Amino acid sequence: MSDLVLREDRDGLAVLTLNRPDKLNALNVELFAALEAHVAALEGETDHIGLVVVRGAGRCFSAGHDLGDIATGEKLPRRNFQADIIERLAGLPQPVISAVHGHCYTGALELALAGDLIFAAEGAKFGDTHARWALTPVWGLSQRLPRRVGTYKAREMMFTCRTYSGQEALAMGLANFCVPDEAFEVELEALARQILANSWFSHRANKRLVTRTDGLPLAAGLAHEVYRGEGVGPDMADRIAAFTSKSR
Repeated sequence: MSDLVLREDRDGLAVLTLNRPDKLNALNVELFAALEAHVAALEGETDHIGLVVVRGAGRCFSAGHDLGDIATGEKLPRRNFQADIIERLAGLPQPVISAVHGHCYTGALELALAGDLIFAAEGAKFGDTHARWALTPVWGLSQRLPRRVGTYKAREMMFTCRTYSGQEALAMGLANFCVPDEAFEVELEALARQILANSWFSHRANKRLVTRTDGLPLAAGLAHEVYRGEGVGPDMADRIAAFTSKSR
């Protein structure tokens, strides 16, 4: 498998690392092909992988879509290649954390938005620069960004092409967490362990529930939860018994 995306598994956690540090992890076709292979494998590994983290090697998450590729004319394996892979990453059964340090611009922001959670370093730099290059989003930003930050904040980001810090991303709801740069690794691992300690069954079921009811009227969403929810997980009895035993 290509080393443009590295995978490391640690006790239920799969870490996917974008690995073009000499190019600031700029997103080219070959990197997306490597990412797709890992995502395809993870889709069927719910028994031993409960959480996925996507991050970048070296100085940043990613500087965005490789402009050199755009300039020379990308040769895609199929139509909507990158958008399909980002959607597939977003649709993984497991929760996905996008762990962002350094640059996260435009196409990289579209990739990060596939995460259920965005974990940011204070020194992270988020931005949408499509308009700077006379481009428009085709990897999901126009839909995912407003759902995170609200339509008018999304318009601000898209129209100004300005850069936002990790703290600004947290304040606007783009990031769920923001930590000092020097605490990034420790705090990311702590968050991962906190999530993994809870029921993987519940994580997968809750993710499906939230995804499938997104945009529904309240009554329809409530009906879906009540009548189509997945109920009790196979680990419920053991978890309650362990709690009861500890309480005694």
